[in-house]
Amino acid sequence: MTPERQEANRIAARPHFRPQIALIALALVAALWPAAEPAGSGSALAATTERVVTNRYSGLAIEGFDPLAYFVDHRPEMGSPDFEAAQGGAVWRFTNEGNRASFVAHPDVYGPQFGGYDPVDLARGVTVGGSPMFWLVAGDRLYLFGREETRDAFAANPAPYAKEATARWPSLEEQLAQ
Repeated sequence: MTPERQEANRIAARPHFRPQIALIALALVAALWPAAEPAGSGSALAATTERVVTNRYSGLAIEGFDPLAYFVDHRPEMGSPDFEAAQGGAVWRFTNEGNRASFVAHPDVYGPQFGGYDPVDLARGVTVGGSPMFWLVAGDRLYLFGREETRDAFAANPAPYAKEATARWPSLEEQLAQ
């Protein structure tokens, strides 16, 4: 075989880059690769082995929403990476330095009760991560809920749910830490 023919065969034997196949492969990888949950879309990806509900991919508590905004602005506000604090094994974000400072000084007051777990489900003995979109400030405390239905049930009569969740929380919290 001549050197020219050998070179032609070697070039023909090389795999060619095919953009269509590469795009299909990328789409498959993206579809099968676990992705972070969009903010406010629920708590399915919330870590359930932690004392504070965090997004397992980002480490953010309450999906990056500012916990003080629920008290100050009476609505969820997305925090900024410029104003972060580490507390309780999670990263918390805030809309401004004042909110961050207040939270750092009093995390037990401004952080969601029960680490962000749904108090109605806790009252039943089940740990379900709350969503920053289903919230309620009651008795000067922030509560997050896994579903709109549990938020509405709690809002209608918070005392029995809060009492039962408070009674069950220590043992459930201990199990989460293991």
